[in-house]
Amino acid sequence: MLYLLTYCTDDDKYNYIEYDSGQRLANWLYQPEGDSRNRHGPALLRDFSRTSFSNVDVVYCVRCLSWPSQAADWPTRHRNHDWPDSATVGLVVNNRCDVVGIAHRQCRQDEWMGQCQWRLSFSRAEIVLMHSWMPVQQIIYHMLRVFVKTERLTESGVNSEPIAVSNYHIKTLMLWTCETEPRSWWTRNLNLIRICAALLRTLSVWLTDARCPHYFLNNCNLLDSSCSLEAITSQLMSIDETWLSTWFVNNYIRKCSQLCPDNVSRLFNDVSTTIKLQKAVSAVVDWRLNTALVDKWRLCQITEFQIPGTISTLHDLTVRSCVRWMAELSKIDTRLLIYFSAVAYLHVAFIL
Repeated sequence: MLYLLTYCTDDDKYNYIEYDSGQRLANWLYQPEGDSRNRHGPALLRDFSRTSFSNVDVVYCVRCLSWPSQAADWPTRHRNHDWPDSATVGLVVNNRCDVVGIAHRQCRQDEWMGQCQWRLSFSRAEIVLMHSWMPVQQIIYHMLRVFVKTERLTESGVNSEPIAVSNYHIKTLMLWTCETEPRSWWTRNLNLIRICAALLRTLSVWLTDARCPHYFLNNCNLLDSSCSLEAITSQLMSIDETWLSTWFVNNYIRKCSQLCPDNVSRLFNDVSTTIKLQKAVSAVVDWRLNTALVDKWRLCQITEFQIPGTISTLHDLTVRSCVRWMAELSKIDTRLLIYFSAVAYLHVAFIL
């Protein structure tokens, strides 16, 4: 039997009615190969090329109404460095998690399990935890993701043989390190390359042992032993700070400079000395600082334009949805909160 759940804010409970449209969810999740949506992981790539949008990843999920028993130890496990703190842990648990329709890689060829196997998703929890990171931790996470993507560590190998490392492994590495290392480890003699190199060495150890512990679930290994590990492990173990510094200059900073005016990007034509490199990087930073205010103004302008249209199309403007909106808008500019509140009140007055 299928039910439609609705949350009641008055008594903090869920009301339910019988619901006979369950097949619709199955139809959404499993489309024929000829459909314009392509699956990668739990996401479906939907083609909006005929509209003003580009392609969009859509993940259909079912919300868990309680924190899963498989992760029962996570909220209370011992943490030496008070990350995440008790308030963040409470917020994570209260947000709960979801289940998404995706089979384990080794089960995808099975006719039944490939279509009907689901797994827990802690995306809500991960977002809360990542928002609690220090700026240096957020920067390191971004740098590592760029590195593994540029070095093609997340793509398929020869003859479509799967390669072990994914963005989720990088996220898991970051979460564990944030919990097991003190804040001083990240901020002492701040050196982004040193931190990235240390984390990549840890990742190489995980690959050598074929063991990547899930951050939330007990006894769950995120590394598939059937994947190709040796080549990546060897590549990661050979990385030192000197090599990684050169890599980021050539593959990251130099590409950033291409977005700058010619007088800035030309400085990277010759970075043969430390002084010349510092001058070129400083020029990029100065240019970005000078353009950041303009970018923020453009973002505020676009947001102001979108708020009325979005609110007018909402079928259910609740206190909870307004709080979520205001939390996101505050990250852009707190003045948008006043604008949003005014538009929301006018919308409610109009429909009443």
